Amino acid sequence: MTRFPALTCLILGALAATGFAPLDLWPLTLVAFAVWMTLVHRAPTLRGALWRGWLFGLGHFTVNNNWFQHAFDFQDAMPPVFGYFAAVGLALYLAVFPMLAGGLAWRIARRPGTPDATYVLVFAAAWIATEWLRATLFTGYAWDPLGVVWLPAIGVARLSAWIGTYALSGVTVLAAGALALLALRRWMLPAIVLPALGLAALSALWTNAPPPAPGTPLVRVVQPDIGQEDRSETDGERVLAALEKLSGADDRGVGAPPRLVVWPEGVVRDYVEDGYPFYAYGWSSPLYLRRRMARLLGPQDILLIGGTALEFNARDQISGAANSVFALDAQARLRGRYDKAHLVPYGEYLPMPWLLKPLGLARLVPGDIDFTSGKGPANLTLPGFGAIGMQICYEIIFSGEVVDRAHRPRILFNPSNDAWFGKWGPPQHLAQARMRAIEEGLPILRATPTGISAIIAADGHLVATIPHETAGAIEQPMPSALPPTLFSRVGNAMAAIVAAIMLATAVALRRRQR
Repeated sequence: MTRFPALTCLILGALAATGFAPLDLWPLTLVAFAVWMTLVHRAPTLRGALWRGWLFGLGHFTVNNNWFQHAFDFQDAMPPVFGYFAAVGLALYLAVFPMLAGGLAWRIARRPGTPDATYVLVFAAAWIATEWLRATLFTGYAWDPLGVVWLPAIGVARLSAWIGTYALSGVTVLAAGALALLALRRWMLPAIVLPALGLAALSALWTNAPPPAPGTPLVRVVQPDIGQEDRSETDGERVLAALEKLSGADDRGVGAPPRLVVWPEGVVRDYVEDGYPFYAYGWSSPLYLRRRMARLLGPQDILLIGGTALEFNARDQISGAANSVFALDAQARLRGRYDKAHLVPYGEYLPMPWLLKPLGLARLVPGDIDFTSGKGPANLTLPGFGAIGMQICYEIIFSGEVVDRAHRPRILFNPSNDAWFGKWGPPQHLAQARMRAIEEGLPILRATPTGISAIIAADGHLVATIPHETAGAIEQPMPSALPPTLFSRVGNAMAAIVAAIMLATAVALRRRQR
């Protein structure tokens, strides 16, 4: 196929990354995977197969996570050039997982000659297992599982409501393998898989979520377009004024319908809780801040604010901090708080500080105190709105981990600070939030400082958005939730079930060939 298979695999991995947002060239992803799977099959040894898998992953994750470099542009403790090394360093690790998938397929299912259906099925099952491992090991890095590439063909993406995103990634590898077999004139698997995916894509024409019911409360998403560099501790008044201007305070009389107003993560830098030592507060008191924000609200409105909560020891010294969402009512009362549970390593806390701090490394979020984690997926139950599920920023990328299953919410709120993420990160983050909406059958509100903010329907389609690096607000009736999906009931056990079915089918085919 090629005189330089190793270099070809590296290039194929980079091409496969173009199927994700913002490029959305998903057919190119399928073709790149099809050629790569064939090259892995042609490797003369297991070591060669592993090497081709690792190079594919290196190219793939270097391109896919290029936004990672931009986080270093806002970190005084480390020079921005470190971001380039960090992006490649992350890819060096993440490439291990495609390497394992390719090595498993080669070791278990390769036979002399050309790839067959058994090889493709084992490869797809191995991809499910290794992608789940990537999302789990060392707190997990679940960014952009392969199944996300189907969002432009949203009917296929909606299969994740049944099987979840990791299993859908296996189906994507199955589709790529079917293309490879089609090119080799092996007809059986392509004749089943490709028409089935075509029908799934067409199903988007009749599977949309229902419109909101009459009398549904309103939701208002605010995006102030304030970049990370514009949010120093001295900018609190200017930031708050920008948020107030976009929050739609006019004509909020007694007869106005209730609104849930949502602000992004990381823009309110001052503390809204009472009871801290006096030195913790900045230019204003928390009561003043709450009253000022409450003036934006009608009698039945609730404001959700992304902010920071502090913890103190017996000597009134700061002992910890939480990345939090606060609920504020029109009487300036706090009606609840959610603390982020799935923290970002190297972002919100520094792993192994005893080793990394002497080397001059620091976490990317400003400040000297590591954040502490909350208790996991949780709701804030708000009068007039019911249970609102909370997932702050990075938490939304973890399939099967975003909802309190014992207390299913009405909607999910995902405040985020995508101002760190350059041009590629925000559309990729939005795409993953859409996958969570599909999986759980729940609408999602996303509020970010610089975009892309959105109201996402329970079937994954975008009700309304605010473009990247644009100030604005969107206000719509709260989208309706769908009945609980199969995935919302079973969770990521569906990934194991789908992988087991693929392996069982592969075994049956191999025995039939014998």
